[in-house]
Amino acid sequence: MTTVATTEMTTVTTAETTLGTTTGSRPVVCLDLDRTTIYSAAALGLRGPDQHAPRLLCVEVYNGVPQSFMTEEAVDAFRALQDAAVVVPTTTRTPEQLARVHLPGPPARFAIASNGGHLLVDGEIDPGWSVTVHDQLTGCAPLAEVETHIQARGGTFVLRLHTASNLFCYAVVDRPALPPGWVEALAAWCGPRGWMVSLQGRKVYAVPVGLTKSSAAAEVLRRSGADQLLAAGDSLLDADLLDAAALAIRPAHGELADTGFTRPHLAVTTATGAAAGAELLTWLCDRASIVALSVSGRV
Repeated sequence: MTTVATTEMTTVTTAETTLGTTTGSRPVVCLDLDRTTIYSAAALGLRGPDQHAPRLLCVEVYNGVPQSFMTEEAVDAFRALQDAAVVVPTTTRTPEQLARVHLPGPPARFAIASNGGHLLVDGEIDPGWSVTVHDQLTGCAPLAEVETHIQARGGTFVLRLHTASNLFCYAVVDRPALPPGWVEALAAWCGPRGWMVSLQGRKVYAVPVGLTKSSAAAEVLRRSGADQLLAAGDSLLDADLLDAAALAIRPAHGELADTGFTRPHLAVTTATGAAAGAELLTWLCDRASIVALSVSGRV
């Protein structure tokens, strides 16, 4: 996990003053999963003596091994957020990978998988949205062309190359052996072909620019009748989602932290690792509650 300097929590005042004026239903909160809401053992970033470590809830098992976790504080904040908002797990994971994750509380009515390529409604892929996505990708280079280029320009540092939902691909790489400038060169090649590149941990993602979390989030807003979107994420593939939100927050670690990503309506946690997950969930719950109270007429 990349360690970054802890920053002061950004004060977001202009956008916050508008939250209490909505007339729609509960807000929609789109939550990126990995390294935002849930954390692998390597990404937990636990500090201090072991006897002071937080209790953890395992929310994912893969091949019989506990894979992803939330702190007890994060679980409490997540449950409170579910009471105040329509919580939408929003991930680059495929539907099959997402199915391994069991978040606290009742199952989500909506979930966004495959970086916006799939909209799940009550756990089932929505076929209408899949047609919409297909139309959005018109004009992007074919997936096979991108895969062929990565295979041709790769080396022993590319451990595996995967296709995800027949929509995009990602390479699992040996980070210490990754040549300097390789990711940047891939991004430069992909850009004119309508694709973008994101480095997240040991994975290098190549994704069509028309495949976005924000477009799927807009569809959830439409279907739920909400008129406020809040969001959290840590990677370049979350940037469009954070831009689309009325209020957003990112952890002080990850790809966006490494690039110094800021926006007027964007807050940054003071903590890194799993503690940042608890902090951002609490932050979102506090602000979503303002909207919920406004809708109920209690503020």
